[in-house]
Amino acid sequence: MAAGAANAGPGVAIPVDLRRERRMVCVEYPGLVRDVSKMLQTLGGEEGVSRIYADPTKRLELYFRPKDPYCHPVCANRFSTSSLLLRVRRKVKRQEGLPGPEAHPEVAFEVETVGIVCTVYKFQGMSDFQYLAVHTEEGGRHTSMYDRVLMLRPEKEAFFHQDLPLYIPPPIFSRLDTPADYFYRPETQHREGYNNPPVSGENLIGLSRARRLHNAVFVNFEDDEVPAQPLEPAVQTWRRLCTNPMDQRVEEELRELFAVRPVWSRNAVRAKISVHPDKLKVLLPFMAYYMITGPWRSLWIRFGYDPRKHPEAKIYQVLDFRIRCGMKYGCAPNDMPVKAKRSTYNYSLPITVKKTPSQVVTMQDLKQGLGPAGTAGMRKSASNKYKLKDSVYIFRENALPPYRQMFYQLCDLDVGELQKIIHRNDGAEETCTERDGWCLPKTSDDLRNAMSLLIRQTIRAQRPALFSSPAKDDDGGKEPPTCESGEDEEEEEEEEEEEDFKPSDGSENEMETEMLDYV
Repeated sequence: MAAGAANAGPGVAIPVDLRRERRMVCVEYPGLVRDVSKMLQTLGGEEGVSRIYADPTKRLELYFRPKDPYCHPVCANRFSTSSLLLRVRRKVKRQEGLPGPEAHPEVAFEVETVGIVCTVYKFQGMSDFQYLAVHTEEGGRHTSMYDRVLMLRPEKEAFFHQDLPLYIPPPIFSRLDTPADYFYRPETQHREGYNNPPVSGENLIGLSRARRLHNAVFVNFEDDEVPAQPLEPAVQTWRRLCTNPMDQRVEEELRELFAVRPVWSRNAVRAKISVHPDKLKVLLPFMAYYMITGPWRSLWIRFGYDPRKHPEAKIYQVLDFRIRCGMKYGCAPNDMPVKAKRSTYNYSLPITVKKTPSQVVTMQDLKQGLGPAGTAGMRKSASNKYKLKDSVYIFRENALPPYRQMFYQLCDLDVGELQKIIHRNDGAEETCTERDGWCLPKTSDDLRNAMSLLIRQTIRAQRPALFSSPAKDDDGGKEPPTCESGEDEEEEEEEEEEEDFKPSDGSENEMETEMLDYV
């Protein structure tokens, strides 16, 4: 509390005791607060505010109708500040015995520091559009559907079979909550006699422009021939960026890899060579072509090599493997030691997350190799700075994969039992099919079943409590056969990432992400 505040005149500084140990968070609430408890409910309660405060990337959400699950929030941005929260008391002491006009009351102010405000949340955006659970009947009469679409207590079967109007509102209406000017491009004015070049429908991305030229060569399984050399723009781009000895060394290392093994995945290359991913995007189209469909899909193949004509190329085929988890497999998804890279349970709307700016790589960085030798003492050495671990492309016994979905080449399944399944028809390969390649039919399913059994045994050894139920052990540890074909499911990008390097945002589909790098 301030000392001498009562006797201080106007314009006189008052010393205040500063409580540095009490740090507080300020929320600039966009409304008149009459009930603090109800105000906290609109912010998710003290627990909700604490959870948002613990994550600097989250925005504070305010629901004006907290009990309505269809209420769209208004979001507050987080800012750092250096402010004080003061409590000021004004005390008035009236003089007794003097008439009213002559009585001048003594006014004193007491100032107390409550704490220091280091973080403030400001609601600077607009609220999203609201869509109520209301059905408009004939004649314009509105009927509420909340009691029919919200299950507030256990209901009987008839509740789920009742006839209801279709009500499927979107989770958000606007992806942005701040207005922005959209600068429309003026219509292009051409000279008289100019005609637009013919563009086929398959080359249209939108209505604004045709597809950009790319430097990588994409090949489908149905194509008759494979390219023997790279495109000229790919050669020119790499020669323009290959300006130092480090780039030349990386080029020679990749050339040696393709000489020993004609088919590689991008993850396998990154585990063998230390090269920045942005520079690898330029180097791979210079060395190999990309297979889109078939048993070698999502792999880079040396120019001139056609795996469809060589039965020994079956060991380079890809296997889309996904760890089986669920109650019928004896391990719930939340108990799985291998965590999911993305989860729908932890989904956040785009307007509630503050995206961090991605790293910008300039052309000068690419020319300098993105890892000058002069900074080797401060950061990781260039020999292993961008290298990934072997587990991102090799499957071993008694080891769990780093992700729940993995893309393995058959030669990288380092288990004798799995190699026996692969080589069951050695010397008897007749035709190469798009589904099974040079292997016997259903080879991929047999490999997935065997790998799932090995992973189950590894998890049982690491966490015996997950398989302690006798009912789960009656089958002798065998996995029920299921089909996990990767052709009908989305392929997620699963890459091991180093501490210092954070790749740019991309699509959740690995093939789509890799293909978009070259278009």
